[in-house]
Amino acid sequence: MKPLRKHFFLTATALLMTITLAGCATTQPLEPRELRYNASPEQTFREAIELMMEQGYVVRHADLALGRAEATLARWPEYRLQLQVSEVAGGSYVSLSALRGNQPLPPRVLDPWLVELQHKLGELP
Repeated sequence: MKPLRKHFFLTATALLMTITLAGCATTQPLEPRELRYNASPEQTFREAIELMMEQGYVVRHADLALGRAEATLARWPEYRLQLQVSEVAGGSYVSLSALRGNQPLPPRVLDPWLVELQHKLGELP
């Protein structure tokens, strides 16, 4: 019986160490790109969701009350957008971040998307 216990203990220890070390392999933190719009938070959120779908993203989660959404582009490597819309005086504030695979995209890459949202909201000069 003792060899079985020893084998179980060694297996459990190895598994625990593997899980612990897997937690050490972290990715860089997401840096959002942010922009203020004159439109209401609800209108901004709805137009942002529509823009995601127009670009081929599948909206996995969207909660208007929280102003949060997440969408995925099913192309290798997977692209994911994370959207947060909040209310500010006289408009809305959008925070957008993106991942390519498991790596965050640089915030400047999101500028064209935010400009397209600005166009959809009719706020471009």
